[in-house]
Amino acid sequence: MSYEPIRKIVIVGGGTAGWMAAAGLSKVMGDYPGLEIGLVESEAIGTVGVGEATIPQITAFNNLLQIDENEFVRETCATYKLGIEFVDWTRIGHSYVHPFGSYGLDMLGVEFHHHWLKAKSLGADSELDDFSLAVVAGKAGKFMRPQRDNPRSPLSKISYAFQFDAGLYAKFLRRRAEAQGVKRTEGKVVEVSRHAETGFVTGITLEDGSQIEGDFFVDCSGFRSLLLGQALGVGFEDWTEWLPCDRAVAVPCTLTGENEPLTRSTARPAGWQWRIPLQHRVGNGHVYSSAHMSDDEATAILMDSLDGEPLAEPNQLRFTGGHRTKAWEKNVVALGLAGGFLEPLESTAIHLVQSGIARLLTLFPTREFASATIDRYNAESEREYRDIRDFLVLHYKATERDDSEFWNYCRELEPPAGLTEKLAMYRTSGRVFREHNELFTETSWLSVLQGQGITAGGYHPAADLLDDAENLKRVAHIQHVVSSTAEGMPTQAEFLQANGSAIDPALRRLS
Repeated sequence: MSYEPIRKIVIVGGGTAGWMAAAGLSKVMGDYPGLEIGLVESEAIGTVGVGEATIPQITAFNNLLQIDENEFVRETCATYKLGIEFVDWTRIGHSYVHPFGSYGLDMLGVEFHHHWLKAKSLGADSELDDFSLAVVAGKAGKFMRPQRDNPRSPLSKISYAFQFDAGLYAKFLRRRAEAQGVKRTEGKVVEVSRHAETGFVTGITLEDGSQIEGDFFVDCSGFRSLLLGQALGVGFEDWTEWLPCDRAVAVPCTLTGENEPLTRSTARPAGWQWRIPLQHRVGNGHVYSSAHMSDDEATAILMDSLDGEPLAEPNQLRFTGGHRTKAWEKNVVALGLAGGFLEPLESTAIHLVQSGIARLLTLFPTREFASATIDRYNAESEREYRDIRDFLVLHYKATERDDSEFWNYCRELEPPAGLTEKLAMYRTSGRVFREHNELFTETSWLSVLQGQGITAGGYHPAADLLDDAENLKRVAHIQHVVSSTAEGMPTQAEFLQANGSAIDPALRRLS
């Protein structure tokens, strides 16, 4: 079998997406004979920079790049993350945590939460959060890495992610990518050239008149989507109907006191506010619906609720929730904002870049650009976006709030079909199913369903194989083990210091 291999990959755009692509592609494909990888970016074009919180899959990407975690944490001013705390989403004054990891211990072949649901029916006053080490440790400011050699301990199952400075992360990856042979070109793209017959992109022209040709192009140009959207005319599927927030304002502020290893999302009258504590500052932002709140009011709410002093002027962003109808068209694949945007409610922005890179490496093309390869990439990309969309919509749909027009709209909206099925299943039987290996696990769905007030209609009959007293005894014991394990963990600050990943204290007031 003979084929024409890709000889030159051109990544258009830097930032987190561009340098993740450059680092990942060069690590895996960099030694391929005759392959050249280049990245074009302009220092004059800013990046969005709100992707500062991640989910546990980021550790797989770091492992692929053989990154030393302590160095990575220190160089990006990162903190650890055990989950997301949701405040005022179900109703004002209520909070819960979407944890990484698991709840309790499965028994008799069924998930732990069925035994907890039975215990609740018998009068137990515990909350689901009490059975997650990530929640209990996170709210106590504790952290340590998993202990895989101790399978009987909750520490063997702990999962974690990171909160970091997105700008520092891009610089960190740039250094690695360039060391792996990626060639960076400074410049602003002013023209895209296409083949007269095939319509394939053949090259780009920069503001200084220089031209860069390539076989395969990775569009990391952000919301502009210069190649996929503008040059190739790939359309956009708008999901505003389900995700009405279309604006954000972001600003960093100084640190104040200790910070939990949790991202916080606080519901506001027309959206929500994020709080991401790093080692040197706190990242803050307010995501909102422009149909229900003005930019000035949204900015005022954000600035009035900062923990510390602002470190920059508020940065206004406009977006539409949804995705390009194709992530890959001809010889162009889009990553990050160039391919779509889902608000950062569940910290999926960086993961979508990561999964796009992984998918691309699996389906890496030849210069024939087989349609079957492209179709598979597009189908899997679209399914991932839809799965995440349904999970995000659950947060808005499952609410008791009726204190604003925005929340009335969200509470009454007709959910997508996939979400409708999951709601019906949990309401009738307490069961949660993960479809086609989707990103969010049963634990994730359970945390938000239960956390936002969806009542389980029952529990698995196998839970009744334990008599009432034994079920209550085991559930109480698991709660005690989780609590005592968290109590014995170091604080996050102690862990960072002990592992050489704490930053110089002098850097803690710098943006």
